[in-house]
Amino acid sequence: MIESLSWIKKMFDKLSDRFGKVLKYLKGEVKLTEENMNKALREIKLSLLEADVNFKVVKEFIANIKEKFMGKEVQESLNPYQHVVKIVQNELEEILGKSDKELNTGSKKPSIIMLTGLQGTGKTTTAGKLALYLKNIGKSSILCSFDLKRLAAVEQLKIIAGEVGVDFFEISGMELKKIAKELLKYSKDHGYDYIIADTAGRLHIDESMMSELNIVKRSLNPEETIFVADAMTGQDAVNSALAFSEEIGIDSIILTKVDSDTRGGAALSVVKITDKPIKFVGIGEKYTDFQKFFPERFASQILGMGDVMSLIEKVEKEFDKDQTEKLTKRFLNNEFTLEDFSQQLKQIGKLGSLSDIAGMIPGMNLNRANVNLDEKAVKHMIAIINSMNKKERERPKIIDGKRRYRIAKGSGRPVSEVNRLLKQYFEMKKMMKKPFFRKMLKKFDFLSKMG
Repeated sequence: MIESLSWIKKMFDKLSDRFGKVLKYLKGEVKLTEENMNKALREIKLSLLEADVNFKVVKEFIANIKEKFMGKEVQESLNPYQHVVKIVQNELEEILGKSDKELNTGSKKPSIIMLTGLQGTGKTTTAGKLALYLKNIGKSSILCSFDLKRLAAVEQLKIIAGEVGVDFFEISGMELKKIAKELLKYSKDHGYDYIIADTAGRLHIDESMMSELNIVKRSLNPEETIFVADAMTGQDAVNSALAFSEEIGIDSIILTKVDSDTRGGAALSVVKITDKPIKFVGIGEKYTDFQKFFPERFASQILGMGDVMSLIEKVEKEFDKDQTEKLTKRFLNNEFTLEDFSQQLKQIGKLGSLSDIAGMIPGMNLNRANVNLDEKAVKHMIAIINSMNKKERERPKIIDGKRRYRIAKGSGRPVSEVNRLLKQYFEMKKMMKKPFFRKMLKKFDFLSKMG
């Protein structure tokens, strides 16, 4: 399944820009001092608060990175800027969780997933999205609604089950314990991998709802109780998640509507406040707009470092194994040429949204460059590369002003576009030398050989 993290750019566009400016400022400093560090920390603090990150989380985040900023290793480093970037990234990952988490499963089938949350968070739709996600990885599931006070919700889930192509359990009666008992027996008899139980929600937390949820939880004894949080509600989502965690107990979080116009602080706050991981995110209205949550990639995107692993996964899906392995090796050996770049641009149509792909490539942050990458732009880039001779494509550094003028004339594009393409290529080459990316690429190269 292809995982694209372009939604992060929308959630954290301003935050990412602010982080980028802070890191660029530090990079320009000859030496890291308490004065310029404090200035950078103030900017980071304001950035997080403006993104609606919980103030307690911000306070702890700033305290942690300040302590590490002023450490001996950073102060005496020949390249303290790189240490600073790694410190900030590590701290973001620490907040979000160091690695992506799988769903909890039991020793026997079926594993039971109980979805909880307030009304309006997209909980019922999320049940369908999760069922489709499991179906796409070869797991069977059955949907059941325990929202007995809103029979429309039961009917809605039945319709969703039909649309995503999974089974739906028809309830009989209005007794929660009885429904749970019948559901468990039916699911075991039919060998389902998962039960996905949608539960009652209200506009606000109340005692009656919590009582119902506790009855359902005791009756089902789920392997995983997931709180569905609406990213648009910001700190309200955090407060609700904490209340549900304390009242009924939750194991993880699904964050919905992260593609909307939100400041995104809920994602950074809800994990830290509840001490529960985000396992999935809903990124749109389609049932397929549902993805696993990758803390490391999330942190990289916020810092404007692209998402190379997602790009590789896309390439792996669309290209054959030999091509993928060859591309990885060329990246690792720093042999990626403009000819390779041209070939990738020609295949880019297979890889999905051009903006998504560009956002994964280091040095091609469209939001900051204010570049509108569309189909014509890709064709223009290919035309520019095609107007170069073989030596220029293999050794772009020899392209001086005279050659740029000739290439521009041959491609029918302005010199400024030639300059932009070369700048993007050299930025990408520079980022590929970073230890962070080399580590990921080596890991992928090893896995491709094992596969």
